[in-house]
This record gives sequence, C-alpha cells and structure tokens, in this order.
Amino acid sequence: MDENQTLTPNQIIIGEHLYNEAIRLMIQSAEHELLIFDQNLAHGDFSSIATYELLQQFLSQHIASHLSIILQDTTHLHHKCPRILSLLKTFGHKMTVHVTNQSAKHAKDCFILADGKHYIKRIHIDQARFKYAYDDVTTVKALKTRFDELKEAIEDIVSITPLGL
Repeated sequence: MDENQTLTPNQIIIGEHLYNEAIRLMIQSAEHELLIFDQNLAHGDFSSIATYELLQQFLSQHIASHLSIILQDTTHLHHKCPRILSLLKTFGHKMTVHVTNQSAKHAKDCFILADGKHYIKRIHIDQARFKYAYDDVTTVKALKTRFDELKEAIEDIVSITPLGL
C-alpha cells in the first residue's frame, strides 16, 4: 500500500479524507489548548457533527481549556459551520475566533497546534498535502511563533451576540 494511503505521523500525507481524520486525531489529543489557523475552515470537515462533538468535548473537559481560531475569511464559518458558532455562543469564555487584516491574507498554509506539543500542518490550502506529529515541541514552537504573528494582524473578532447586549 502507498504510504500516502495511511495516516502515519511525521510523513507528508496526501488526501482530504486523511486530512479530516488527522484533524480529528489532533483535536482528540488536546487537553488544554487548541490553536487553529485556517483560511476559512472549508477544508478539514469543520462543519461536521463529529468535529463539533470533539471540540465540544475538548471545551467541556477541563476548566482551563481554550480554543483560539484565526481565519482569513469568515464567510464559510457563517454559512456552513453553525455548530462552531454554537460552540462560540456556549463557550465564549473559553473560545475566540479572529479575522486577519489584509497583511496576513498571503498565508496559504494552515495548521492546528495542540497543547504546545502536537501539530497538523496543511502545506497549501489548495492541495491536501499535510504533515502531523505528536510530541514535536520544536516544530510547534515555530508554528506558535507564526500564530502569534498572525494574532498581530487581527482585524476583527467574530461575535455571536449583538453589540450592546
């Protein structure tokens, strides 16, 4: 069997289905912190019930757990991911969704970091090529630096409550 047909850590893997599966594994591995950078959440099965349930479990499991999402565009989130918006409504004290300004729109990769030690990185948004790993603090540290730089390019925050209420 071709190595790209199996989900193996620390290797370049190709395939949307495997990417979705690896994202679920990454969310399951998180205990306290999940950091997600994505263009719009259109890839990765974020609109599914399975992903919703994993994120809900993550946010419910520990009192100090936190989910932070940075997106370049929220159209898909608002139109196709009502469950994530529901999580934001329920867990607004443990979850943030930010939108970048124009200076960060050039980034074409996406990644998820779990607890400062696990990661999944999609190499380019237009291709289902990715790598994931557990206990790779060095790579996660570099991606966390990128995440922090993206935080500096935040233009807006996604809110599910009307202003003033």
